[in-house]
Amino acid sequence: MTKVKFALAGLGRIGKIHLENLLQMEHVEVVAVMDPMEECREYARKWNIPHITGTFKELLTVDTFDAVVICSPTDTHANYVEMAAKAGVHVFCEKPLDLSMKRVVEVLKVVEGANIELMLGFNRRFDKEFKKVHELVKEGAVGLPHLVKITSRDPGAPPISYIEKSGGLFLDMTIHDFDMARYVVGKEIVEVYAKGAVLIDPSIGEAGDIDTAVVTLTYTDGTMAIIDNSREAAYGYDQRIEVFGSKGMVQANNNFMDSHRLYTDKGIQASLPLHFFLERYAMAYKTEMLEFVSSLKNGTVVPVDGKDGLLSLKIGLAAIKSLQEKRPVQIEEISI
Repeated sequence: MTKVKFALAGLGRIGKIHLENLLQMEHVEVVAVMDPMEECREYARKWNIPHITGTFKELLTVDTFDAVVICSPTDTHANYVEMAAKAGVHVFCEKPLDLSMKRVVEVLKVVEGANIELMLGFNRRFDKEFKKVHELVKEGAVGLPHLVKITSRDPGAPPISYIEKSGGLFLDMTIHDFDMARYVVGKEIVEVYAKGAVLIDPSIGEAGDIDTAVVTLTYTDGTMAIIDNSREAAYGYDQRIEVFGSKGMVQANNNFMDSHRLYTDKGIQASLPLHFFLERYAMAYKTEMLEFVSSLKNGTVVPVDGKDGLLSLKIGLAAIKSLQEKRPVQIEEISI
Protein backbone atom coordinates (compact mmCIF):
# COMPACT_ATOMS: atom_id res chain seq x y z
CA MET A 1 0.00 0.00 0.00
CA THR A 2 1.88 3.09 -1.23
CA LYS A 3 -0.77 5.62 -0.24
CA VAL A 4 -3.69 5.05 2.09
CA LYS A 5 -6.87 6.38 0.49
CA PHE A 6 -9.22 7.99 3.00
CA ALA A 7 -12.82 9.15 3.17
CA LEU A 8 -14.18 11.28 5.99
CA ALA A 9 -17.73 11.51 7.35
CA GLY A 10 -18.73 14.60 9.32
CA LEU A 11 -17.14 18.03 9.10
CA GLY A 12 -17.85 19.52 12.50
CA ARG A 13 -15.03 20.78 14.72
CA ILE A 14 -13.30 17.40 15.05
CA GLY A 15 -13.94 16.48 11.43
CA LYS A 16 -12.20 19.62 10.20
CA ILE A 17 -9.20 18.87 12.43
CA HIS A 18 -8.89 15.31 11.12
CA LEU A 19 -9.35 16.40 7.50
CA GLU A 20 -6.65 19.06 7.69
CA ASN A 21 -4.27 16.65 9.45
CA LEU A 22 -4.86 13.95 6.83
CA LEU A 23 -4.27 16.40 3.99
CA GLN A 24 -0.83 17.17 5.41
CA MET A 25 0.28 13.53 5.65
CA GLU A 26 2.75 12.21 3.12
CA HIS A 27 1.31 8.73 2.61
CA VAL A 28 -2.36 9.68 2.59
CA GLU A 29 -4.82 10.70 -0.12
CA VAL A 30 -8.27 12.01 0.84
CA VAL A 31 -10.63 10.99 -1.95
CA ALA A 32 -14.10 11.60 -0.47
CA VAL A 33 -15.90 13.62 2.19
CA MET A 34 -19.49 13.43 3.44
CA ASP A 35 -21.65 15.84 5.41
CA PRO A 36 -25.41 16.52 5.23
CA MET A 37 -24.93 20.28 5.67
CA GLU A 38 -24.20 22.40 2.59
CA GLU A 39 -21.91 24.80 4.48
CA CYS A 40 -19.71 21.86 5.50
CA ARG A 41 -19.61 20.51 1.96
CA GLU A 42 -18.62 24.00 0.82
CA TYR A 43 -15.74 23.90 3.30
CA ALA A 44 -14.58 20.60 1.78
CA ARG A 45 -14.65 22.04 -1.74
CA LYS A 46 -11.88 24.50 -0.97
CA TRP A 47 -9.56 21.51 -0.45
CA ASN A 48 -10.41 20.10 -3.90
CA ILE A 49 -11.62 16.77 -2.54
CA PRO A 50 -12.62 14.65 -5.57
CA HIS A 51 -15.93 13.41 -4.16
CA ILE A 52 -18.22 15.32 -1.79
CA THR A 53 -21.52 13.74 -0.75
CA GLY A 54 -24.44 14.38 1.57
CA THR A 55 -25.06 10.82 2.83
CA PHE A 56 -22.89 8.00 4.14
CA LYS A 57 -24.53 5.49 1.80
CA GLU A 58 -23.50 7.62 -1.16
CA LEU A 59 -20.01 8.03 0.28
CA LEU A 60 -19.48 4.26 0.17
CA THR A 61 -20.23 4.17 -3.57
CA VAL A 62 -18.13 7.05 -4.90
CA ASP A 63 -14.65 5.58 -5.17
CA THR A 64 -12.34 2.91 -3.87
CA PHE A 65 -10.82 3.90 -0.52
CA ASP A 66 -9.08 1.99 2.24
CA ALA A 67 -10.35 3.73 5.37
CA VAL A 68 -12.98 6.13 6.60
CA VAL A 69 -12.80 8.58 9.50
CA ILE A 70 -16.19 8.95 11.23
CA CYS A 71 -16.73 12.28 13.00
CA SER A 72 -20.49 12.55 12.60
CA PRO A 73 -22.96 12.85 15.53
CA THR A 74 -22.82 10.07 18.14
CA ASP A 75 -26.15 8.53 17.16
CA THR A 76 -24.79 7.76 13.65
CA HIS A 77 -21.53 6.07 14.70
CA ALA A 78 -22.74 2.49 15.12
CA ASN A 79 -24.63 2.40 11.82
CA TYR A 80 -21.79 4.01 9.88
CA VAL A 81 -19.16 1.67 11.36
CA GLU A 82 -21.34 -1.33 10.53
CA MET A 83 -21.88 -0.13 6.94
CA ALA A 84 -18.17 0.54 6.44
CA ALA A 85 -17.18 -2.83 7.89
CA LYS A 86 -19.58 -4.65 5.55
CA ALA A 87 -17.97 -2.74 2.66
CA GLY A 88 -14.53 -3.96 3.78
CA VAL A 89 -13.34 -0.47 4.78
CA HIS A 90 -11.10 0.17 7.79
CA VAL A 91 -12.55 2.65 10.32
CA PHE A 92 -11.35 5.37 12.64
CA CYS A 93 -14.36 6.45 14.72
CA GLU A 94 -14.67 9.19 17.28
CA LYS A 95 -15.93 8.02 20.67
CA PRO A 96 -18.32 6.67 21.69
CA LEU A 97 -19.21 3.93 19.26
CA ASP A 98 -22.70 4.03 20.76
CA LEU A 99 -24.38 4.80 24.09
CA SER A 100 -25.88 1.29 24.26
CA MET A 101 -23.60 -1.56 25.27
CA LYS A 102 -25.82 -4.04 23.40
CA ARG A 103 -25.45 -2.04 20.19
CA VAL A 104 -21.67 -1.75 20.62
CA VAL A 105 -21.36 -5.52 21.03
CA GLU A 106 -23.45 -6.04 17.87
CA VAL A 107 -21.22 -3.70 15.86
CA LEU A 108 -18.00 -5.25 17.17
CA LYS A 109 -19.20 -8.66 15.98
CA VAL A 110 -19.71 -7.23 12.48
CA VAL A 111 -16.24 -5.63 12.60
CA GLU A 112 -14.64 -8.89 13.69
CA GLY A 113 -16.44 -10.82 10.98
CA ALA A 114 -15.37 -8.33 8.31
CA ASN A 115 -11.71 -8.57 9.38
CA ILE A 116 -11.17 -4.81 9.28
CA GLU A 117 -9.35 -2.53 11.71
CA LEU A 118 -11.46 -0.29 13.97
CA MET A 119 -9.74 2.43 15.99
CA LEU A 120 -11.56 4.60 18.54
CA GLY A 121 -10.66 8.26 19.00
CA PHE A 122 -9.36 8.36 22.56
CA ASN A 123 -6.91 11.10 21.68
CA ARG A 124 -5.57 11.71 25.19
CA ARG A 125 -3.55 8.49 24.97
CA PHE A 126 -1.47 10.25 22.32
CA ASP A 127 -0.76 13.41 24.31
CA LYS A 128 3.01 13.39 24.89
CA GLU A 129 2.76 14.26 28.60
CA PHE A 130 0.18 11.58 29.38
CA LYS A 131 2.03 9.06 27.23
CA LYS A 132 5.20 9.77 29.20
CA VAL A 133 3.37 9.04 32.46
CA HIS A 134 2.15 5.73 30.98
CA GLU A 135 5.68 4.80 29.86
CA LEU A 136 7.27 5.63 33.23
CA VAL A 137 4.66 3.63 35.11
CA LYS A 138 5.15 0.70 32.73
CA GLU A 139 8.94 0.88 33.27
CA GLY A 140 8.44 0.69 37.04
CA ALA A 141 9.76 4.19 37.72
CA VAL A 142 7.19 4.77 40.49
CA GLY A 143 7.19 1.18 41.71
CA LEU A 144 3.83 -0.47 42.27
CA PRO A 145 1.06 2.07 41.59
CA HIS A 146 -1.17 2.77 44.59
CA LEU A 147 -3.18 5.85 43.63
CA VAL A 148 -4.13 7.49 40.33
CA LYS A 149 -5.52 11.04 40.28
CA ILE A 150 -7.12 12.52 37.16
CA THR A 151 -8.45 16.07 36.90
CA SER A 152 -10.51 17.07 33.86
CA ARG A 153 -12.35 20.40 33.88
CA ASP A 154 -13.71 22.25 30.87
CA PRO A 155 -13.59 26.06 30.55
CA GLY A 156 -17.32 26.17 29.89
CA ALA A 157 -20.31 23.89 29.52
CA PRO A 158 -21.54 22.92 26.03
CA PRO A 159 -25.00 24.00 24.82
CA ILE A 160 -27.96 22.28 26.46
CA SER A 161 -28.97 20.94 23.03
CA TYR A 162 -25.65 19.05 22.98
CA ILE A 163 -25.93 17.81 26.57
CA GLU A 164 -29.39 16.37 25.89
CA LYS A 165 -27.98 14.08 23.18
CA SER A 166 -24.49 13.41 24.53
CA GLY A 167 -25.31 10.65 27.02
CA GLY A 168 -24.45 12.93 29.93
CA LEU A 169 -21.23 13.94 31.63
CA PHE A 170 -20.03 10.39 32.34
CA LEU A 171 -20.47 9.14 28.73
CA ASP A 172 -19.46 12.39 27.04
CA MET A 173 -16.67 13.88 29.14
CA THR A 174 -15.54 11.46 31.87
CA ILE A 175 -15.33 8.58 29.39
CA HIS A 176 -11.94 9.98 28.32
CA ASP A 177 -10.82 9.81 31.95
CA PHE A 178 -12.11 6.25 32.32
CA ASP A 179 -10.02 5.27 29.31
CA MET A 180 -7.02 7.13 30.72
CA ALA A 181 -7.44 5.40 34.10
CA ARG A 182 -7.13 2.01 32.34
CA TYR A 183 -4.37 3.10 29.98
CA VAL A 184 -2.02 4.86 32.36
CA VAL A 185 -1.47 1.87 34.66
CA GLY A 186 -2.51 -0.98 32.35
CA LYS A 187 -5.09 -2.38 34.77
CA GLU A 188 -8.80 -3.09 34.64
CA ILE A 189 -11.52 -1.56 36.82
CA VAL A 190 -13.78 -3.71 39.02
CA GLU A 191 -15.74 -1.10 41.03
CA VAL A 192 -17.09 2.41 40.43
CA TYR A 193 -18.43 4.87 43.01
CA ALA A 194 -19.68 8.19 41.61
CA LYS A 195 -21.06 11.32 43.20
CA GLY A 196 -22.30 14.30 41.22
CA ALA A 197 -24.11 17.60 41.51
CA VAL A 198 -25.44 20.55 39.52
CA LEU A 199 -23.36 23.48 40.77
CA ILE A 200 -22.85 25.56 37.61
CA ASP A 201 -26.05 25.80 35.60
CA PRO A 202 -29.54 24.67 36.76
CA SER A 203 -30.58 24.08 33.14
CA ILE A 204 -28.05 21.23 32.99
CA GLY A 205 -29.92 19.57 35.83
CA GLU A 206 -33.23 20.23 34.08
CA ALA A 207 -31.78 18.39 31.06
CA GLY A 208 -31.18 15.39 33.32
CA ASP A 209 -27.41 15.75 33.70
CA ILE A 210 -24.82 16.91 36.25
CA ASP A 211 -21.96 19.39 35.78
CA THR A 212 -19.65 18.45 38.66
CA ALA A 213 -18.50 14.97 39.69
CA VAL A 214 -16.05 12.91 41.70
CA VAL A 215 -15.57 9.26 40.78
CA THR A 216 -13.59 6.66 42.70
CA LEU A 217 -12.43 3.60 40.76
CA THR A 218 -11.01 0.38 42.18
CA TYR A 219 -8.72 -1.79 40.06
CA THR A 220 -8.45 -5.58 40.13
CA ASP A 221 -5.48 -5.43 42.55
CA GLY A 222 -7.03 -2.90 44.95
CA THR A 223 -5.26 0.12 43.46
CA MET A 224 -7.55 3.17 43.40
CA ALA A 225 -8.15 6.09 41.05
CA ILE A 226 -9.88 9.38 41.79
CA ILE A 227 -11.36 11.44 38.97
CA ASP A 228 -12.75 14.94 39.42
CA ASN A 229 -14.72 16.70 36.70
CA SER A 230 -16.27 20.10 36.20
CA ARG A 231 -18.02 21.59 33.19
CA GLU A 232 -16.66 25.06 34.01
CA ALA A 233 -13.23 26.16 35.24
CA ALA A 234 -12.87 29.95 35.34
CA TYR A 235 -9.15 29.78 34.51
CA GLY A 236 -9.36 27.56 31.40
CA TYR A 237 -8.99 23.92 30.37
CA ASP A 238 -7.63 21.94 33.33
CA GLN A 239 -6.07 18.58 32.40
CA ARG A 240 -3.80 16.86 34.91
CA ILE A 241 -2.84 13.33 35.87
CA GLU A 242 -0.80 11.80 38.68
CA VAL A 243 0.30 8.27 39.56
CA PHE A 244 1.60 7.65 43.08
CA GLY A 245 3.42 4.41 43.79
CA SER A 246 5.69 2.52 46.15
CA LYS A 247 8.84 4.19 44.77
CA GLY A 248 7.59 7.67 43.97
CA MET A 249 5.18 9.74 41.93
CA VAL A 250 4.85 10.98 38.36
CA GLN A 251 2.69 13.91 37.24
CA ALA A 252 1.60 15.51 33.98
CA ASN A 253 0.33 19.05 34.39
CA ASN A 254 -1.44 21.62 32.24
CA ASN A 255 -0.05 23.11 29.06
CA PHE A 256 0.07 26.90 29.18
CA MET A 257 -0.19 29.66 26.59
CA ASP A 258 3.44 30.48 27.35
CA SER A 259 5.96 29.75 30.12
CA HIS A 260 6.57 33.28 31.43
CA ARG A 261 6.60 34.09 35.15
CA LEU A 262 6.38 37.69 36.32
CA TYR A 263 7.68 38.26 39.86
CA THR A 264 6.84 41.56 41.58
CA ASP A 265 6.18 42.82 45.09
CA LYS A 266 2.50 42.00 44.47
CA GLY A 267 3.16 38.32 43.77
CA ILE A 268 3.83 35.97 40.87
CA GLN A 269 1.92 36.16 37.59
CA ALA A 270 1.76 33.45 34.93
CA SER A 271 -0.27 32.56 31.83
CA LEU A 272 -3.51 30.61 31.94
CA PRO A 273 -3.75 27.02 30.65
CA LEU A 274 -4.53 26.54 26.96
CA HIS A 275 -8.18 27.40 26.59
CA PHE A 276 -9.83 24.24 25.23
CA PHE A 277 -9.31 20.72 23.90
CA LEU A 278 -8.71 21.89 20.31
CA GLU A 279 -5.58 23.71 21.46
CA ARG A 280 -4.55 21.39 24.31
CA TYR A 281 -4.69 18.23 22.23
CA ALA A 282 -3.84 19.59 18.77
CA MET A 283 -0.69 17.45 18.51
CA ALA A 284 -2.43 14.42 20.03
CA TYR A 285 -5.00 14.50 17.21
CA LYS A 286 -2.18 14.43 14.66
CA THR A 287 -0.34 11.65 16.46
CA GLU A 288 -3.36 9.37 16.81
CA MET A 289 -4.12 9.67 13.08
CA LEU A 290 -0.48 9.00 12.20
CA GLU A 291 -0.67 5.86 14.36
CA PHE A 292 -3.82 4.75 12.54
CA VAL A 293 -2.21 5.29 9.14
CA SER A 294 0.90 3.44 10.29
CA SER A 295 -1.18 0.46 11.44
CA LEU A 296 -2.89 0.26 8.04
CA LYS A 297 0.34 0.60 6.08
CA ASN A 298 2.24 -1.95 8.17
CA GLY A 299 -0.57 -4.40 8.82
CA THR A 300 -0.35 -4.02 12.60
CA VAL A 301 -3.17 -3.82 15.12
CA VAL A 302 -4.47 -0.38 16.03
CA PRO A 303 -3.44 1.03 19.45
CA VAL A 304 -7.02 1.72 20.65
CA ASP A 305 -9.68 -0.71 19.49
CA GLY A 306 -13.39 -1.37 19.88
CA LYS A 307 -12.88 -3.36 23.08
CA ASP A 308 -11.26 -0.30 24.69
CA GLY A 309 -14.33 1.70 23.77
CA LEU A 310 -16.65 -0.98 25.15
CA LEU A 311 -14.80 -1.17 28.48
CA SER A 312 -14.85 2.62 28.93
CA LEU A 313 -18.57 2.67 28.12
CA LYS A 314 -19.13 -0.07 30.71
CA ILE A 315 -17.35 2.02 33.37
CA GLY A 316 -19.46 5.03 32.36
CA LEU A 317 -22.70 3.07 32.68
CA ALA A 318 -21.55 1.82 36.09
CA ALA A 319 -20.92 5.44 37.11
CA ILE A 320 -24.45 6.41 36.06
CA LYS A 321 -25.90 3.51 38.04
CA SER A 322 -23.76 4.44 41.06
CA LEU A 323 -24.94 8.05 40.92
CA GLN A 324 -28.58 7.02 40.63
CA GLU A 325 -28.45 4.37 43.35
CA LYS A 326 -25.98 6.20 45.65
CA ARG A 327 -23.71 3.19 46.10
CA PRO A 328 -20.55 1.56 44.75
CA VAL A 329 -21.28 -0.53 41.65
CA GLN A 330 -19.36 -3.61 40.56
CA ILE A 331 -18.44 -3.62 36.87
CA GLU A 332 -19.81 -7.17 36.58
CA GLU A 333 -23.27 -5.73 37.36
CA ILE A 334 -23.26 -3.98 33.97
CA SER A 335 -24.29 -6.35 31.20
CA ILE A 336 -26.14 -6.17 27.91
